[in-house]
Amino acid sequence: MGRLYMREVSLRVDRYLVTTRVTPNQLTYLMTVCGVLAAPALLVPGIAGAVLGVLAVQLYLLLDCVDGEVARWKQQYSLGGVYLDRVGAYLTDAAVLVGLGLRAADLWGPGRIDWLWAFLGTLAALGAILVKAETDLVGVARHQGGLPPVREAAAEPRSAGMALARRAAAALQFHRLILGIEASLLILVLAVADALRGDLFFTRLGTAVLAGIALLQTVLHLVSVLASSRLR
Repeated sequence: MGRLYMREVSLRVDRYLVTTRVTPNQLTYLMTVCGVLAAPALLVPGIAGAVLGVLAVQLYLLLDCVDGEVARWKQQYSLGGVYLDRVGAYLTDAAVLVGLGLRAADLWGPGRIDWLWAFLGTLAALGAILVKAETDLVGVARHQGGLPPVREAAAEPRSAGMALARRAAAALQFHRLILGIEASLLILVLAVADALRGDLFFTRLGTAVLAGIALLQTVLHLVSVLASSRLR
């Protein structure tokens, strides 16, 4: 989505920032705050809450583009900035899915709060974080083992069956549904469907599906890492 449209917006924002004292890391902190605010935004009932959630995540995406562009323009690079960017991505993905679970639990509804949906949303968030961690920990393991950064070719599974499964998953792209940007848009679609139906059926169905995808993706991604040459 950054390539599709947000880079066009971010480059116009950059011109107002490169002449200021605003640092890339400050923009990354603000990016993280915007992403985390998606969770409370999604607690607003109805379509309005889903729209607020999308806006929060879109601001996150905008700042995610801007902080790197400003860093390159000002030549202000740091490992701290890279680290903060990853933390922001972790927190945003988790915030959107936790917010979805709490939304499905119907906190402000007249009936009893069903915490099962909050649990499933949190489970989906945990899975989304674990998938990212499985990728990042490859670099940690290689560094601790004295190995250079992983090459792209090493990511390909060694067995033909695993390679085929990996290509199929990449083609379907179902795993992207547990990422904050895509999940926020899905939540908006579910909110519209719920408004037409008059209940939270579709939001709850989406919560269960995303929890299932997150758990499946956690296992499949771990197997993919272990079956590849990334740790060798």
